[in-house]
Amino acid sequence: MESDQVSAPAIAIRDALTADVPLLAQADSLAAAGHSGRHAEIRHWVTTADTRIAHTRGRIIGYCVTERAFFGQAFVTMLMVAENTRGLGVGARLLLDAQQRRATPKLFTSTNLSNQPMQRLLTRLGWQSAGIVYGLDDGDPELFFLAPAKTQLP
Repeated sequence: MESDQVSAPAIAIRDALTADVPLLAQADSLAAAGHSGRHAEIRHWVTTADTRIAHTRGRIIGYCVTERAFFGQAFVTMLMVAENTRGLGVGARLLLDAQQRRATPKLFTSTNLSNQPMQRLLTRLGWQSAGIVYGLDDGDPELFFLAPAKTQLP
């Protein structure tokens, strides 16, 4: 049986282009599932934010959106990895890229309390807890994190 699973990909990262929007939507689990507003969000991010894509073998396997929207500091608004490439280091590479490229002294992100994989990734990369906000998503508080100082890509 053939699988869509990609093993140990050679990951390249580049800026997203408007032409990439349909492919980003395919790699995004919410957009691919028909979430009504996600495709528009992706288009908005590509045209207004620092949107970087991870790709391998001609396929987009993830993306990271960084905006300067958090008290004048950089903020990772979205980190999405295609479901069939999760656990292979794609998210880590995208976050390290965001850390290296940030144009502000600090870089923040957030995730829901229920998103344990993201919390483990952030901890593994040295991000520190920066607070918690209740009420954004009912019953699932938002945890905020601060990136370590700029690091070099491996």
